[in-house]
Amino acid sequence: MNDQETWRIGPGPTTRIAQRREARRRQRRRWAIEAVAGLACLAVLVTYLGPDSDPPSEPGAVLPAGAPNPAGYPTGAVGAGDPVETGIVTPGLQPRERTPPPTVAPSPTVAPAAASPPAAPTLSVSRAEVPAEVDLTGLGTRDWVHWGLQRPETLVRRSGGTGEIRDEGGRGARDRYDTNPELFGWRNGSPVPAAADVATGVFVCGAGNGFALAVTGNGDLRTVHLFAGLWMARGRLDVRLSTGGPTSTLRLEDPHTTHTTQFVIRFRAPQGAKLLIRWTVEETFNSSCGNVNLQAAAVR
Repeated sequence: MNDQETWRIGPGPTTRIAQRREARRRQRRRWAIEAVAGLACLAVLVTYLGPDSDPPSEPGAVLPAGAPNPAGYPTGAVGAGDPVETGIVTPGLQPRERTPPPTVAPSPTVAPAAASPPAAPTLSVSRAEVPAEVDLTGLGTRDWVHWGLQRPETLVRRSGGTGEIRDEGGRGARDRYDTNPELFGWRNGSPVPAAADVATGVFVCGAGNGFALAVTGNGDLRTVHLFAGLWMARGRLDVRLSTGGPTSTLRLEDPHTTHTTQFVIRFRAPQGAKLLIRWTVEETFNSSCGNVNLQAAAVR
């Protein structure tokens, strides 16, 4: 047997070269089997996850208008900057989008309506003729007063009225007369419920003497009708508001006989303020008793 003789044990080669070749062949076969097994596992995994997987898309891609959304996407196109859910991402799967929470518009703040400023106080005085008969019930819808029905101190006023007219006295002694040229009547008086053809009133003699009245205000425009007169004298009417401001003055004069008039006073005064009225003898033309007189007042 020479050195080139080859020994064989069984069916395979017995040399070192043949052994190495056989080992490499077996290793390649194992790799091929492992690769096939890996592909099979991957195919099963893709089949299992296929319905939930998202198609790959470029960042910021927008679906064309009208195109149906892929499974798993919320309604509406996906654009760059849309909020997405962060965390671990499975390779090959796109992160799912989270529907943005609805934006709740803040409730508008409504500013409170500004309060209207109170109307400014006003005052005006004029004169008017006295009707032959004065209906105090119709004229004094808020309040009315009549003086001197039975005695100098007798005062009849509207029953259930506001009581706005206040007799605040004045200087001089009052007396009663029953010769007034105009007549008065009412149907809702107290303490005398009704009267007609009343010609009475009260008077005060002497310069500087007279009557003081007040009418309370409440911020609304009011009209006062004051029925007054004189005998052989010059009378002076001073009207002002208790809140201040100028005094309005009117004069009435008759040196020979009796004269009567209707003073119409329009005013607005704040709640609690008053219209102040003074009717006095400024000058007398009779040494015995030049005077001013007062019959009635009404507020509407």
